[in-house]
Amino acid sequence: MKRPIAKLTVGLMASLMLSTAAMADVESTDPIKLTLHDWSGQLINTRIMGSILEEAGYNIEYVQADYIAQFAGLKTGDLHLAMEIWETTGREALDEATATGKVVNIGETGLQAIEEWWYPLYMKEQCPGLPDWKALKACSEKFATTETAPSGRYVGAPVTWGGFDDERVEALDMDFEVVHAGTDAALFAELESAYQRKAPIVLWVYVPHWAPTKYEGEFVEFPPYSKACYTDAAVGVNPNATYDCGKPRGPIWKASWSGLQEKWPGAHAAISAYKINNAEMSDMVADVDLNGIKIDAVVKTWMDSNQARWKAWIGQ
Repeated sequence: MKRPIAKLTVGLMASLMLSTAAMADVESTDPIKLTLHDWSGQLINTRIMGSILEEAGYNIEYVQADYIAQFAGLKTGDLHLAMEIWETTGREALDEATATGKVVNIGETGLQAIEEWWYPLYMKEQCPGLPDWKALKACSEKFATTETAPSGRYVGAPVTWGGFDDERVEALDMDFEVVHAGTDAALFAELESAYQRKAPIVLWVYVPHWAPTKYEGEFVEFPPYSKACYTDAAVGVNPNATYDCGKPRGPIWKASWSGLQEKWPGAHAAISAYKINNAEMSDMVADVDLNGIKIDAVVKTWMDSNQARWKAWIGQ
């Protein structure tokens, strides 16, 4: 059925007026550039934040960027917002960037991070001293593959994530070969394949994520992390090497170009207020990675289900 022209015109005018009013409330129509990386949780987190800012009338642009190298763009203002800087792997780069005064830590996302070596529980039968790292060191051959034998194989994350696993293996004199997965998807495909076959595997697993819920396993217990362990060889179990300890744990941070608050103060307030938790993020990552739901659909579901929450963040 054709709609009356008069009603159609009124509808278009109303829509235009609402759009104009929203844009009038923002401080600048220049795009706020949010960085995208290569794991589902970060993509979800970033697109939720972008969607919230769009609801407030801001112009949003997403830019693919390397996790660590993105700080160069944040310093210059070519990039404006990074939604996931993990205490576990990104704190050094974050501290270096904020020390320049060109990048600002906007606070916690609400997510609490663990990134560490992890093994399926069935491997305890072959290496009963686990989760102690010394037991892992002693039975490294139990984790060997045809390609690495007699050394064990550790499946690390993509090299762009950092983490110092190669340095950790050397510092703790562990007979393991570090093999970096090319992508986040490849990392967990390795776990899926090994788990189905009850094959030996130890790999990088992180939280928030669905893997520790879907699969029974444990994180390896390395010597406790300290900042000095990463910077001073005299600290830790090996007096001649740094990184002779586990990875740090803690918050996932939001970081921005220092000029964001002045140029888009309303957006900065919303970003500062933004909080999400591990449980809801893990569920959303599972929807994408396990259930095949598109990221845009997962984000829309979250936005629809949490309207009161995000509207308060943008003052609506």
